[in-house]
Amino acid sequence: MKLLVFHIGADRYGLRLRDVVRVLPLVELKQLPLAPDMVAGLLDLHGASVPVIDLCRAAGLPSGEDHFDTRIIVADYVAPEGTHHQLGLRAERVQGVQEVREELLLDSGVQAAPFLGQVVSDGHGMLQLVELTQLLPAELRALLFQPANSAA
Repeated sequence: MKLLVFHIGADRYGLRLRDVVRVLPLVELKQLPLAPDMVAGLLDLHGASVPVIDLCRAAGLPSGEDHFDTRIIVADYVAPEGTHHQLGLRAERVQGVQEVREELLLDSGVQAAPFLGQVVSDGHGMLQLVELTQLLPAELRALLFQPANSAA
């Protein structure tokens, strides 16, 4: 399985490449007053508004510093009811794609955050999967992905 590898704080994480639509350089986002802390803002992607989640804040850490390799990962987020949405993820120090053999993935044994999945060790230390489908709590999904026919 191929993973896009990045950091949340000091630790390495991976997102399944099949969930990645594109990786963009860090751009200025439209701020959303009164939005939950993990919402970094809105990205204008070719005229479409894409909500962006700060992965550091989602993990309970302060927002990471901007690095040369801080990126916005645009992912195909599939909600529990099966609808597809574009979702931006602000990720620190995106390192690139890495191949991981699925049979080497192990349960971490710790359930600190619902979106943190299995782990694998390699020559660079431990790498943990981000389970995109578990990233957004129901109330945040409802705020970010309004039905197209709802009145504002």
